[in-house]
Amino acid sequence: MMKKLTIDDGSFRDPDARVAYLNDSVYRIVYPNGFRKFELIKKVLQIKSIAEYLIDTVEIDKEELRLLELENDENVKVFKHKKIDYISYPYEWSFHRLKDAALHHLNLHINLLKNDATLIDAYSYNIQFNNYSPIFIDLMSIKEYSEGEFWTGHKQFCESFLNPLVLKSKLGINYNNWFKGNLEGIDTGELSKLLKFRHMFSWNIFYNIFLLNYFEKKYKKSGDLKITKNKKLKKNYYLSILTNLVNFIQSLKPKKEASVWGEYSRDNTYNEEERKNKYDFISNYFNKIKSNKVLDLGCNNGEYSKLALNSGCKSVIGLDYDLNAIDEAYLISKKEKLNFLPLYFDVSNPSSNIGWYQKERKGFMERLNFDSVMALAFEHHLAIAKNIPLEDVVKWITSLAPKGIIEFVPKNDSTIQSMIKLKGDIFPNYNLENFKKLLSNTARITSEKTVSKSGRTLFSFEK
Repeated sequence: MMKKLTIDDGSFRDPDARVAYLNDSVYRIVYPNGFRKFELIKKVLQIKSIAEYLIDTVEIDKEELRLLELENDENVKVFKHKKIDYISYPYEWSFHRLKDAALHHLNLHINLLKNDATLIDAYSYNIQFNNYSPIFIDLMSIKEYSEGEFWTGHKQFCESFLNPLVLKSKLGINYNNWFKGNLEGIDTGELSKLLKFRHMFSWNIFYNIFLLNYFEKKYKKSGDLKITKNKKLKKNYYLSILTNLVNFIQSLKPKKEASVWGEYSRDNTYNEEERKNKYDFISNYFNKIKSNKVLDLGCNNGEYSKLALNSGCKSVIGLDYDLNAIDEAYLISKKEKLNFLPLYFDVSNPSSNIGWYQKERKGFMERLNFDSVMALAFEHHLAIAKNIPLEDVVKWITSLAPKGIIEFVPKNDSTIQSMIKLKGDIFPNYNLENFKKLLSNTARITSEKTVSKSGRTLFSFEK
């Protein structure tokens, strides 16, 4: 049965176009006010130096247009975009992923300016990732350049790209949860309060943060937002602003901090034989099921995600709350060109529906689209560390995909012993027998194997 076209709830901010979905295709419906932009976009898509930064896009023909069953389809023009495998948001990105997204945005803007076009805004949400590769998706934010115009998206770029990177690089403060609580990013005024006097000696920080904040406060106080109306910004100076930002952002590195689980894959409780047992179980499982999209809970630096890919899986989405581990996983994915998307994720406080009507940015559970899940040495971080009932943990994991692998870590394992050392053993129902019972209540156990002397056991399941 043919599905009906569905309008994306988060695309309402653009008065000239809306994003829509039909079956497995993504469309951008452009209204008459946006026709001039539509023609401009068609032109820039033919320019190689620009097109390489943009999502694959074509104009649909009349036959496909009729299939959309739009009212007054003669009054619209429609682009068709390549579908992104998994939508992610900047507050889920590690430092180097956000850095690459920022550089992608700036380099696109530079190439547009060189071809007499520009961008009307600079939201980090306009960038998505095909695994390790950033891609620009909001084509309707491209417009014709007018000689002398200012960078209207300057503040947006700073708050959703630059400020989070500076926060992490200069102060060692993770931006993710702050960003998640503010749709626009890291407020320039708030960041200015945290930065030290010595940071002013960086021209890019002074110009793009301190000075930007100064003028913003000045304009708000005076109420005169037309102060720049009669002033002109030469294109060469415009380009130099963008180029200086490219050079500055390229130089930024995350301030070092201790990793919680970043070394886990290299320093864990398994000996070599036990490690091989675990590897063999996982490899044999995925070689058998050939999963299209795997969710790896607690992916760490991606060791087992990579194993799943090498065992016949097409793509893996990895989640972990250790930002150092996630950043390492991203760099590995980028270097080795893996179909692996590692993201920051706190299971006890996951990404939720936010924005206008809580529909603008979808929460994690709204974006579920996996055919298998892998939860290795993971469940005890919820059941023991977070005091979440084991029954709820099992139900939640098995709800994420119709099949997968779960590893049970027994109470006598050294990892759990260290967790309960201070809080005491308040988990009488946390044992292998009860875990198997709970898993059997929600799914069918297809295989199991004890892989360590401590009793760590792997289960495969199917619903």
